[in-house]
Amino acid sequence: MDTSHLVRLLSQDGAVRARLTVVLAGGFCAGIAIAALMFLVAIGPRPDILAAARTPRFLFKVIVTGALAVSAGLLVFRLSRPDPPPGAASWALLAAPLLLVGAGLVELVAMPPASWPTLMIGENAAVCLTVVPLLSIGPLACLLLAMRDGAPANPGAAGAVAGLAASGVAASFYAANCTDDSPLFVLAWYPLAVAVVAAAGFFIGRRALRW
Repeated sequence: MDTSHLVRLLSQDGAVRARLTVVLAGGFCAGIAIAALMFLVAIGPRPDILAAARTPRFLFKVIVTGALAVSAGLLVFRLSRPDPPPGAASWALLAAPLLLVGAGLVELVAMPPASWPTLMIGENAAVCLTVVPLLSIGPLACLLLAMRDGAPANPGAAGAVAGLAASGVAASFYAANCTDDSPLFVLAWYPLAVAVVAAAGFFIGRRALRW
């Protein structure tokens, strides 16, 4: 039996698929729990969280970061198996960046140009670039550990997507602490923090997920 035939047989094994789905779901939930615990112990929500939660800008931050966590998390399930490339499934990853870019353009139109630098720089850029990667450690570790039960066709890409999912979870929690609600701030700094975690996931996954 050649390798390609073996891979096809494994990918068609219903019991293996079911077990892997359970393991990945458990890893994802465990990662969320760890990030939540770290968030509550280390920084916690902003003082005005109840008032902020009723504002469109705050809610938009959570929607964008949540969209990244969900879309990347679903793709993790797909990339953990030695099936053909995910194709259309990967297009879901565009949801978060498209929403963010659209909101940034709206804010540029709505706000006077003199306010743009202040909105973009904000007050918490350094905190964002530090806290999001730190809160991502638990989710990324749990996802990569769970993915070792699978057989990713492209370990590096699978690890990078795990990094996107982990950073989406972390950014969702951090958004509850961050007092910079401007889409321009989110557009400027959140993607940088996400990129750091995705890069870490790529390099770790390339080695840890080989089979």
